[in-house]
Amino acid sequence: MPGSEKELPPQKVYPLRDIPVSSHVAPFHSDYTPGVPIAIDFGKTSMRIGLVNKDSPTSVFPTVVSKSRDRKRNKMLILAGNDVYMEASNNKSNVKSPFDGQLITNWDSVETLLDYGFSHIGVSSPHGVENPIIINELLATPYMQRAGMYQLLFEAYNVPKVVSGVDAVFAYHYNTDSPNGLVIGTGHESTNVIPIVDGSAVLTYARRLDWGGNTAAQWLNSNISLKYPYFPSKISPQNAEYLVKDHCYVSTDYQKEISDYLTLETLEEKDRVIEASFVEVIKPQKTEEELQIEAEKRKESGRRLQEQARKQREEKLLQKEKEYEYYSALRANLEAGPRRDVLNSLVSEGFEDVEDFTKYLSGLEKSLKKARRQNALTGDGGEEEIEEPPSFPLIDIPDEQLDEDQIKEKRRQKLLKANMDARLKLKQEKEAAKLEELRKQEEDKKWRETDLNGWIKARRDRLTAILQSKKERKKRKEELSNRKSRTAQQRMKKIASLAADNNGKGDSNRKRRGGAVTIDNDPNDTFGANDDDWAIYRAISAGDDEEAEEEEEQELLEIEEALLEFDPTFTIEDTYKRQYDWRSSIVHRFLRGPRPYDPEEQHQAHQIHLNVERIRVPEVLFQPSIAGVDQAGVAELCEDTVLRRLPSMTGFSGDQQQELLQNVFISGGLSYFENFEERLRREFQSFLPVERNVVIRRVSDPFNDAWKGMAKWSSSQGAQTSYLTRGEYLEMGVDYIKENAMGCVKL
Repeated sequence: MPGSEKELPPQKVYPLRDIPVSSHVAPFHSDYTPGVPIAIDFGKTSMRIGLVNKDSPTSVFPTVVSKSRDRKRNKMLILAGNDVYMEASNNKSNVKSPFDGQLITNWDSVETLLDYGFSHIGVSSPHGVENPIIINELLATPYMQRAGMYQLLFEAYNVPKVVSGVDAVFAYHYNTDSPNGLVIGTGHESTNVIPIVDGSAVLTYARRLDWGGNTAAQWLNSNISLKYPYFPSKISPQNAEYLVKDHCYVSTDYQKEISDYLTLETLEEKDRVIEASFVEVIKPQKTEEELQIEAEKRKESGRRLQEQARKQREEKLLQKEKEYEYYSALRANLEAGPRRDVLNSLVSEGFEDVEDFTKYLSGLEKSLKKARRQNALTGDGGEEEIEEPPSFPLIDIPDEQLDEDQIKEKRRQKLLKANMDARLKLKQEKEAAKLEELRKQEEDKKWRETDLNGWIKARRDRLTAILQSKKERKKRKEELSNRKSRTAQQRMKKIASLAADNNGKGDSNRKRRGGAVTIDNDPNDTFGANDDDWAIYRAISAGDDEEAEEEEEQELLEIEEALLEFDPTFTIEDTYKRQYDWRSSIVHRFLRGPRPYDPEEQHQAHQIHLNVERIRVPEVLFQPSIAGVDQAGVAELCEDTVLRRLPSMTGFSGDQQQELLQNVFISGGLSYFENFEERLRREFQSFLPVERNVVIRRVSDPFNDAWKGMAKWSSSQGAQTSYLTRGEYLEMGVDYIKENAMGCVKL
């Protein structure tokens, strides 16, 4: 791993794929031949249709229909298949499938799609479709599904005969002629385990897992939504399907791989960055002159704000000086008077007793000192040497000997003298602090030279205490965000108690000087007019002192610098900053991969990272409980079928079982997962006897092998005796079917 962020090369970025837009109309073929069977693989995602004398389906298109009204012509427009995704089409938002889950629910859309398919393969018979039809169906399809399809084909298209079967069995038939085998068909909504015995699919021993390509895509989409709740682009179902297909793979050892997937080394290799399309806002580049003008404007604005703040501080300081002078005089008068008169005077001023007055005056004095200190720090020339101290001739003259203008000048001189005294005192305090710091540094150096181990232990103990304090403070802040926590409830009790105390003083507090004027001139709302009122906030925020936190942070850095220099066992990896660096954050690695994240960078804001999801989504096939599916996984279904169900079948021999294990095929869209065969082989080896060998293969073309299997089977003797003719349909009705080896049985 490179040592610095600048050395890290950029990660490869993959675009978020969507359904491609076509710029041309799908071709209409003219090599139609009446009487040749037509094979139809009616899938939920796409439909493949063509004459069986071809090597591949003639027309392949998505199983979708779009309807909209043309307002100019006042006509309903119906688009199907590839036409829905043409550039000129404006109906992409109204796309619908005839399926609801695994079952067909919209037969009008089915008829539209069949019209589209027949027209594109060149069917031109005047009396309907004069070709036998071979079509796929669900495993153990419900009666109403088969009845609806037969009615549509016989009554709407006048087809001469129809036969149906399970697509996974057709794919198996195309890839091998072995009469005994096992096919695992991964469909859009489910995954089926179907044993083939003596050339026929044994549906009574077939098993189903309710997890397929669509459910995997939906689950991945929901995980992405939880992972990136504020992602600026919407991940469509089609986007999610492409993410599953392009980036997910089966882990050969899931527990081992998932345990170290989020390490930086693993993420460098396996983290995938997916970027959604967006319109990038290009910020205009400003000239050097424009940047200088903006800098001058910012400086001027800063100067104005500083001047305003200075004036406000001076006004507040003057007001506090007046108030302190008034109450100091009141205290001097009270000290000389009788106790009864003292109490009456205090009550008339809004105080409850002498203790309340003393407390208020003490707080006012502290506030005044703090204001003087702040004014000295921010005043001009606060750090400069005062060569010739100014004179203040009016300060010691009584007010009775001065006129009104001289009294104002006397107050101004008092303020200037207070500022000067504060600056001098501050300078003396700073010099004393520097001397004290030098003394401590000398003592620390002497301690380190005489007892290095003790010095290191003391520094480490202090470092541990600071880290624990920061941890407790962070925990407390998190608890305060939860109003049901004990800390938050105690805070609310304190607020209520302080508010009750404040209200208990009633109108008497509003009689104090400075309390008659409020921000909104509401005589019933004087909170904040007195400095003591703000003590409520200080009491509420006890333990959350930001200044103390900053001091702790500074002390932490100093201790770490010292330990890095003098403690050979303390490395840069032990520092607080590195421990909380993005490289050390498992949340960052999960969300943003092995690179730092800049939220202001537009490309990064439109990127998602797939890491553990790449193996977690396919793992549901083997551990359905991961996604909350209360069913057995594919390996358990295969084990139950091969070792328990089939051996109980009458006439099933050990030789047939061995032949079956040599012909295990995986078909369907999820068979594209990398390492699927290897993982399934390991699962078989875990439950089979040691001497048993198993051969697991993916079908040669998961996309088209079901259709090719239909074409191959159409010329067999079994197909010729399995067709349901139009005459038999009219005579026997829709309830009558002919069972066949491809999975069409009456259950």
